[in-house]
Amino acid sequence: MRKSMFLVLAAVVVLAATPALAELQNVIVGGQVRIRGNYYMNTPTNINRSSLQWPAALLSGRSIGTGLNYNVPGVVGLRGWDDKENSLGYVEQRTRLNVKADFSNEVGAFIEIDSYDWWGEDFRSNYITGADFLTPTDDDVEIYQSYIEANEMFGLPLRLRVGRQELSFGSEWLVGVNDTSSGFTGLSFDAVRLTYATDMFSVDAFMAELAEGGAFEEDEDVWLYGVYGSYLGLEDIVIDAYWLWLRDAQRLSDTDLTWFGEWWEDIFGIDDYDPTNLHTVGLRGAGTIGAFDFEAEFAYQFGDADSVGFLFRPYIYGDDGADFSAWAANLEVGYTFDMAWQPRVWVGGAYFDGEDNRDISWWEWISPFSDPEASVSFNRLFSNWEYSQFIDGTDLSNVWLVRGGVQAMPTESIELALVVTYFQALEEFDAPAHITLGGWRIPIAPFFSFWTMENDSDLGIETGLTATYHYSEDLVFEAGWAHLFVDDGATDGQYVLLNGLGFSGGTSDDDADYLYLETRIQF
Repeated sequence: MRKSMFLVLAAVVVLAATPALAELQNVIVGGQVRIRGNYYMNTPTNINRSSLQWPAALLSGRSIGTGLNYNVPGVVGLRGWDDKENSLGYVEQRTRLNVKADFSNEVGAFIEIDSYDWWGEDFRSNYITGADFLTPTDDDVEIYQSYIEANEMFGLPLRLRVGRQELSFGSEWLVGVNDTSSGFTGLSFDAVRLTYATDMFSVDAFMAELAEGGAFEEDEDVWLYGVYGSYLGLEDIVIDAYWLWLRDAQRLSDTDLTWFGEWWEDIFGIDDYDPTNLHTVGLRGAGTIGAFDFEAEFAYQFGDADSVGFLFRPYIYGDDGADFSAWAANLEVGYTFDMAWQPRVWVGGAYFDGEDNRDISWWEWISPFSDPEASVSFNRLFSNWEYSQFIDGTDLSNVWLVRGGVQAMPTESIELALVVTYFQALEEFDAPAHITLGGWRIPIAPFFSFWTMENDSDLGIETGLTATYHYSEDLVFEAGWAHLFVDDGATDGQYVLLNGLGFSGGTSDDDADYLYLETRIQF
């Protein structure tokens, strides 16, 4: 967008207007090495076997008389939950190296490169012949962060940061750096960020380009805008308020017809998608009061959801009138006992509003003119919260959950934690009518998709145990185990992945286990 580009250029000009006589005063080199071994049991699945149990053409639950279905991503997002399936084990490693340069006149620069790989991806020798060779890959090393900043601008507590940078706000419930649990690839934004901070409050305003549409379209980019404010006037308590706006102007078109076809679509107002405008407003409070600690956050989303409606197409045209309208909440309250081991007990829960409109009536099934209706759930944006090792990749939605746990420190360097979580889907998926034989769900009438059976909503209970050993201030070792007691909802399947657009179901109902061992060093 021209306006966005103008603002970016204006920020660069302002930054360039800072005193030109800044001299290099200090250079700091730092980095991190993080290595984690993961092992999943009864979770991976053979897609071919799964497709026999749940044919892909039926997973949407909205196939019309011809057997066509909605084009929903992640439709075969099946799990195993089956002790007959293979296990999955791999080791991941992320290496980061950064340089920070401080100049006079409150000017600074920061550059960080990183590499994320699985062990065995870049081995350079053939063990049979012993021949050494180089197998380069294009994505080994990336510029993860690279920005310039000016502090104390105009004599005010104002900082301007321009360039690729991490954006982390609050507890990272909606905007974070993607470094939790496994798959810690990191997340940075090409952004301009302005921060005004005092002892009483701080306000951040930012804009980030997420996707560039190219030179052939004036308005075909994806941008994220936001204002995040924090009040710090209460002792040991912070209160946040924010507004986030994600605008996706990428071109969406169901058809590419001749001039007559396009004229016909304009007359009847079909195939007419507007830019997606996802607005999120929220409030957060966190802190400690005596021995109690708390974390509470509430958010509401609204706006045009055309990019979601575009995915729901029974024949040719999708839902060009889809809207965001969803609530979400996260709550946690803990108490730390003043005694040996400093035990902390806590309870919490989360709610992510969702909907599943994939079932249809007989009339909708028989009529080629029935309008599609998208299923729009709460979008978790760039969350760094992962509530499950099995069913949440920071995109779990259309669910509610309740959890609790206990933490303790037997020594100053060892920390133990136990957590138990219960998961349930909000709006159930109406699967094609079927019978169950030997654990296999066989559709009764594959082409009569109006004949459905509601899947169970109970997804399961997950327990997790972790032990963390702080060998030194820089070096940490961590081990963990998680177990999922699989319930009928996880076996039958629900649309709870990919912000409510991805299907999660299984081929059996065997419990799943996950083990990991991690070490990381910071310097």
